Amino acid sequence: MGFLHILLILAIVALCLFVLTFLVYFFNLDMKLTAALAPWFEKHYDKVDRDKHL
Repeated sequence: MGFLHILLILAIVALCLFVLTFLVYFFNLDMKLTAALAPWFEKHYDKVDRDKHL
């Protein structure tokens, strides 16, 4: 009984992870998050000192 219970829990977790990654892919949520965070990234990048030697 214990092995089947653990196997069932692992199957449910795997299914939930698959559904989550499918939703991220289907609605393009990773790029939407990146676009929302881009102004903060650019603000930080503009403050970084650069090596001006050629």
